[in-house]
Amino acid sequence: MDFPPYLATMPMHAITEIHGEPGLLERFRLEIRAFDEDARARLTAALDLAAELHRDDRRVREPYLNHLLRVAIRMMHHYQVRDVDVIVAGLLHDAVEDHPAELAGDSGGDSTAAALATLAERFGPRVARLVGAVTNPTYDPDRDRHVQYREHVAASLDREPWARVIKISDFTDNGVGVIHTVGPKVASSAAKYRPLVPVFRDLIAGRTLPCRHR
Repeated sequence: MDFPPYLATMPMHAITEIHGEPGLLERFRLEIRAFDEDARARLTAALDLAAELHRDDRRVREPYLNHLLRVAIRMMHHYQVRDVDVIVAGLLHDAVEDHPAELAGDSGGDSTAAALATLAERFGPRVARLVGAVTNPTYDPDRDRHVQYREHVAASLDREPWARVIKISDFTDNGVGVIHTVGPKVASSAAKYRPLVPVFRDLIAGRTLPCRHR
């Protein structure tokens, strides 16, 4: 497929609408050219794993992989992140939450813990720790789910400053996605995400990120 020469500067949702998953994959390849060979290999391996785990997942009217690609591309292009662990964790940020058993294999026991252990083995303990920080816990069914989600976000991201970068990119993609959503999900998404704006604002302003692999 031929892509326009300005693909590297197109807004990501424009790429999604016009070129779909192939366009986002090409944009990802353009972004990782700035990294060395070893880094490109790790990023490609993470993308391959994400594509395999989410191969049958859909996000309203698009493959779920599109969301993961936009999260990673946004971190590289707009946030200028060069920390490979953070970008790898961005590509895999929903892997443990959505596919713990598939990722863990036939380990038995706590599939979430086993899935995180698998990520640690394949990509290093820091990647597993970052993914763990953005993975939703099991919620108390007797309490408001959105309130528990906000509490989890505030607590887990306070402990892991670099996980904030992943969650902000994820939150931005989800927020922009509301524009492209129809039906009852518009109201439910707005109710979930709008109260998080001050939470993220305080997390971003509250502590400077450590200077690592810029």
